[in-house]
Amino acid sequence: MEEKREIFGMLDLMLRPGFCVRDNQILHVNSAAQGLPLAPGGDIRPLLLTGGEEYAAFDGGCLYLKLAIGPSGLGASVTRMEQWDVFLLEPAQEDGALQAMALAAQELRQSLSSIMIASQRLIPLTDAQDAHAAEQAARLNRGLHQMLRTVGNMSDAGRYALGSRQEYHDIGALFSEILEKAQTLLATVGIELKYSVPAEPVYTLADEEQLERAVLNLLSNAAKAAPGGSSISVSLTRRGKLVWLQVQDSGAGIAPSLRAGVFQRYLRQPSLADGGLGIGLGMVLIRSAAVNHGGTVLIDQPQGSGTRVTMTLAIRESDGSMLRSPVLRPDYAGGWDHVLVEFSECLPLQAFWPEG
Repeated sequence: MEEKREIFGMLDLMLRPGFCVRDNQILHVNSAAQGLPLAPGGDIRPLLLTGGEEYAAFDGGCLYLKLAIGPSGLGASVTRMEQWDVFLLEPAQEDGALQAMALAAQELRQSLSSIMIASQRLIPLTDAQDAHAAEQAARLNRGLHQMLRTVGNMSDAGRYALGSRQEYHDIGALFSEILEKAQTLLATVGIELKYSVPAEPVYTLADEEQLERAVLNLLSNAAKAAPGGSSISVSLTRRGKLVWLQVQDSGAGIAPSLRAGVFQRYLRQPSLADGGLGIGLGMVLIRSAAVNHGGTVLIDQPQGSGTRVTMTLAIRESDGSMLRSPVLRPDYAGGWDHVLVEFSECLPLQAFWPEG
């Protein structure tokens, strides 16, 4: 009883809308969530727009899913506290924050593109025999790739939250191509990437860009957490009507106190102490890609070692009603190497060394 009062009291102090669930029953709704269709005593399962199977199997960590609240649904992070599941809903200011970042990024993107083109013309002129000049050129090249990654995340986080453009793909072949190239680059920092995909093709509707971006962000996060000489494990498995992508590193893991805020880190001021975790826009891309493919994201720490991120995708067949736009979608990295851009924060200078 005391535990119940503490959890309910903590929830009531929160400014974010939230509620508690036990055995699929909504038991307590805080004042910030008043007015939403969340009556105490109600069943949570009919509200699960995505993540029904994943929530049924949930036994710890932090799970992101979408609830059937409002015209387009509302995202929620779920954490387990003893026997209670605490649901925290996306803040009302989220869409505004994402759109404001996107507008700023649009202004920056054009200028950055011009700078990158000019720098690539200058870098080959660097005397490769001059070690100091070559090192400075590599620093410039890496810094520009890092800026391009940040600006791209700012620009696209809001766009991904609005939906996706999906076509029929063999999901195993799609991920294998991405992982093969990532494996080569991660080897340059002494990290072994081990991965497995289904032997048989798994065809489903998928947005190739969003899934590539999600996988590369997951690998980049894992590489920054994993020490040199360690490994990252990736597995893609089919479980009924879902595909489970799991990425696990061998780092120190994310503190339980930080997990619940990982999905909305960009909405607060990062501290110097946890600045290594970034501002969280990559996780917005990951969670949006999962939801757009009928899935969820789970962050946990199995066996107390490293961080494991699981992204699920629903296997969906084309009904023939999809519209095909004749307009080509612009390359999200502006034509630059996608893996090099997404790994720019964890690769050594040698990866950006001028050719000569």
